Amino acid sequence: MQLVDSSFPRTPLILIADDDWLNRDVLETYLKHMGAAVVTVGDGFAALETATKNPPDLILTDLQMPRMDGIEACRHLKAHPATQFVPVVMVTAMEGDEDKLRAIEAGVDDFISKPYSSVMLMTRVRALLKIKQLNDQVQARNRLLQQVLNRYVSEEVAQTILVDPEKYLQLGGETRPVTVLFADIRGFTRFTEKQSAAQVVEILNRIFSALTHVIRDYHGTLDKYLGDAVMAFYGAPVAYPDDTWRAVQTALEMQKVFGQLKTELGLQISGLGIGLHSGEATVGNVGSEVLMDYTVIGDTVNVAKRLTEDAPAGEILISETTYELVREQVIAERLDSRAIRGRTESVVVYALRGLAG
Repeated sequence: MQLVDSSFPRTPLILIADDDWLNRDVLETYLKHMGAAVVTVGDGFAALETATKNPPDLILTDLQMPRMDGIEACRHLKAHPATQFVPVVMVTAMEGDEDKLRAIEAGVDDFISKPYSSVMLMTRVRALLKIKQLNDQVQARNRLLQQVLNRYVSEEVAQTILVDPEKYLQLGGETRPVTVLFADIRGFTRFTEKQSAAQVVEILNRIFSALTHVIRDYHGTLDKYLGDAVMAFYGAPVAYPDDTWRAVQTALEMQKVFGQLKTELGLQISGLGIGLHSGEATVGNVGSEVLMDYTVIGDTVNVAKRLTEDAPAGEILISETTYELVREQVIAERLDSRAIRGRTESVVVYALRGLAG
């Protein structure tokens, strides 16, 4: 009887922990004969050290061992990220319920009583290896899901969704204080007239990749790409006390990175125009039940977009609201009060020049 069938991706690795060399040898002989790779140790401490360095697919352990007994070893194994899902079987002659309860509380998955039947041992080992295989598949799918989510939303948005999907995969939103940033590539339309479609896409991807890294470095939430512009916001789904400060740093770093890209790629493009505005906005999922967008909407977004439209290449325009939140940390020049299309009140505008000090 083989331990695993052809669906198992590799030879299973089993760790045996027992201070009796004869018990170790007997178990090792059985398991190797059934097609497993086996590692043996003589106590719980060595089992813990070995398993966390190279996680096995299954652990068979005795109860009474020097330095660290099987129950204490199991407790540590189940608490360690590398071994928390590895099944642990206690092979022991214990009969009392008290020890078994302690073992179960420590995370032991199954018991095999000495003396044991080789058929019963192999049957239980096979069942637990199958469970381990299914768990590995679930973990792999979760990692893939995380990677896919991170392609479309920031890591913080992805983590928030996975922690409470019933809440965050529903349509609707909440009012939050945010700082919204738009960055628009000036002169890109004219630049595309002399480039092939493939070249335009390649260059735009290079630019967006660099700007997106800056947004994530400062823990912003990438909202969307808008033609030759990018939109991000700070303050949701995770809010920090320095959201506006990080948004301002993002804008300055974007200008620096874009300048380096222009030189590196030899781009005949004017530069970036960037606008920021802070205020309350509705943040949440907008769209339909089958396709939705985690985004921010409201007057705060409209003002940030209008400031971006007014920003010359290489300039960063911020509203007075944003300036007041970071005035001790930045150098900015007050420009004027401007009317914003679609808004009754004008906005006092500052040109961001750099960081104070």
